[in-house]
Amino acid sequence: MHTDEQIYPFGKTLLTGVFAGIVATVICLFYNILYRDATGFTLSEIINVSSLIFGVNIVFLVIGLIYSVLQRFFKMSTLIFVTVFVLITLFCLWQAAGVHRSADYEVSEQFRGLLSGVIVIMGICSALLMPFLFHYKKFEEFLF
Repeated sequence: MHTDEQIYPFGKTLLTGVFAGIVATVICLFYNILYRDATGFTLSEIINVSSLIFGVNIVFLVIGLIYSVLQRFFKMSTLIFVTVFVLITLFCLWQAAGVHRSADYEVSEQFRGLLSGVIVIMGICSALLMPFLFHYKKFEEFLF
């Protein structure tokens, strides 16, 4: 559906967040499969297919809303957004380094590796993919 009217930034950022969330979800699912095959990590009560599909997409919906607010109120919104989400990613990685999933050291290390990978994927998709897609004209044509 193509219109000559100006696309509203709220809708554009929200759809960009949803699309980036889908991309991040697919990458996280592949990472989950590859990581579990490589390490033999079997615990799936916290990070599993369902939590990745729903959790990542809900997080990216919120990220789209945050990007919309920044677009509306700040002139250098993209720079602020990228900086904030790089810092959030680094903070989450720092916190993930101290997670104790099990009394077994090896299981805790494997869980930290899986969790850190998911955080990095989400951080890259939020800090880099969101602004790139938002400003990419071909993506806008694809959406609308």
